[in-house]
Amino acid sequence: MRILYITLILVFGDQITKFLVKGINLNILGFSLNFTGMGYGTSIPIIDNLFLITFIENPGMAFGMEFGGRLGRSLFTIVASILIIYFIYINRKESYYLRLSLSFILAGALGNLLDRTFYGIIYDYAPLFQGKVVDFLQINIPDVTILGRTFTSWPIFNLADMYVTVGFLMIIFGYKKVFHKKVKEQIVEEDNINKISKEEEKYFQ
Repeated sequence: MRILYITLILVFGDQITKFLVKGINLNILGFSLNFTGMGYGTSIPIIDNLFLITFIENPGMAFGMEFGGRLGRSLFTIVASILIIYFIYINRKESYYLRLSLSFILAGALGNLLDRTFYGIIYDYAPLFQGKVVDFLQINIPDVTILGRTFTSWPIFNLADMYVTVGFLMIIFGYKKVFHKKVKEQIVEEDNINKISKEEEKYFQ
C-alpha cells in the first residue's frame, strides 16, 4: 500500500496551500501556529489578469458544484474515499498507473473532506462536517455566453480539485493502455499454458 504515501503527500500539500491562503491561528497542547492569510475575496495576480490567487470559500464539492447538504456531501465523500481505498487494496497487484490515478482521486476527495469536516471547528464558524472548502486558484477566460449565461472566469478551485481532475484524466486517457497490457499478458499466459499442455501430451503419448 505504498501508493497511499503519495496520497498523504498530496493531501499535505493541499492543506498547506489552504492554510497559507486562509491563514491560521491554532493552539494545541502548547503548540502555537499563527499565520495571517489573505483577506476574503482579495486577489494576487500571478500572470497578469490571466492567473490569480483569489481567496474564496464554497460549501459545495469540486469547482463549487452543489450536491445535497453539507453533512450529506461530507458523508458521501467519506463513503467514496473508503471505496477508493478498498479498490486500491484489491488492485494492489495491478498496474501502478491505475493505482496512481486512484491515489490522485483519493487525495482530492480527502483534501476537500478535511475542509468540510474540521474547518468549521478550527476557524470557529460551524460545527463538525459543516465547514466550507477553501478555493484560491483563478483562471480568467474570454467571455463566453452559454444558454444565456456569461462566463468570465473558470470556477475558482484548489489543489484537491486538480488532483481529482488529474486522476480521472489519467484513467480516461490511460485506460486503453492499461487494458490492452492486461489483455496482452493474459494472451501470453494462455499461450504458455497451451504450450505446456501440448508438451505434456507429447510426453505421455
